[in-house]
Amino acid sequence: MSDSSVTAAPSVEELSREAIGAIDTSDQLADVLALPEHLRDAVWRVESAIMQDWDTPAGLVVAGMGGSAIGGALARAALGDHASRPIFVTRAYGLPTWTTPETMVLCASYSGETEETLACYESAGALGAKRTVVTTGGRLAEMARADGVPVIPLPGGFQPRAAVAYMIVAALEVAALSGAGPRLTPEIDVAASHTEQLVAEWGPDAPEDSLAKEIARGLFGTIPVVAGAGLTGPVANRWKTQVNENAKQPCFWAELPELDHNEIVGWEGARDVGRFTAVFLDDSDAHPRVKERMDLTERLISGSTAGSFRVETRGETAIERVISLVLLGDLVSIYLAALRGVDPGPVKVIDELKSTLADR
Repeated sequence: MSDSSVTAAPSVEELSREAIGAIDTSDQLADVLALPEHLRDAVWRVESAIMQDWDTPAGLVVAGMGGSAIGGALARAALGDHASRPIFVTRAYGLPTWTTPETMVLCASYSGETEETLACYESAGALGAKRTVVTTGGRLAEMARADGVPVIPLPGGFQPRAAVAYMIVAALEVAALSGAGPRLTPEIDVAASHTEQLVAEWGPDAPEDSLAKEIARGLFGTIPVVAGAGLTGPVANRWKTQVNENAKQPCFWAELPELDHNEIVGWEGARDVGRFTAVFLDDSDAHPRVKERMDLTERLISGSTAGSFRVETRGETAIERVISLVLLGDLVSIYLAALRGVDPGPVKVIDELKSTLADR
């Protein structure tokens, strides 16, 4: 059976707007390039929706799935040691067993129809926990408005994964409002300006030997395995899911130092089963021993890889550094889709799965 999202691949010699536009029917590239604008708009949307602070001593739980959940994980990474209370991301039908009425639960669902998130919303209500919702609408928004729960409205028309900036900012702002971390609004504005510079440096109008295009070409025809550490751990997860959904191919992720206790051994047989490329996401502020591990791990597996890349975060603040590699990974995934000749927009198998579950 043919997949209508697959077309004749453009020349791999050029990753221009025109070449990408030939297969990117819903202009996913434009959504990636608009990341700086999304950051600024997200702050305004939170501030217009929520006019009060809460005191939630038990911390924050972000309930969501896929592209809606990753914002919570990336926000937690950006807060780092500045988080003053627990921040946890749940990707399930239920909340952590330790959730209490003193917990803030942020229910994140772009569509407002994610059944796991709807279940978490109801569970939080049954527990008497404080709730906030971030969504475009759907049943989640309907229930929240009926219950008097604040709703952070998202703009429509995106694939959920393209709303990552909105989800990051929502989680950061709700964490601050509930006492789980400091306000990072000024840092978010600086990060938006910094990201604009990176868009020019890595975007489709950049030279063909720019970093994002170089990485995409290196990953083409291989299975990427992305490794992060600390702040870049959830960013590695984001790279994995973006390659899955945009480029429509397998991709995996792991985290240092844990992967040095298991996955590193698996690389010994990599060439026997396929062509795997290693991508290491380094942080300019990472622990020195983590950097040493990354160096040594890359060297030890080099004979088993089809290629290896080491990239480092850019920026001064943690939010700048997180966003820098989110942008890079998103661009790499779009470029890889173009090289493969696949439309990055549709996710037909997810739609089919949700439709089938809805009928049962």
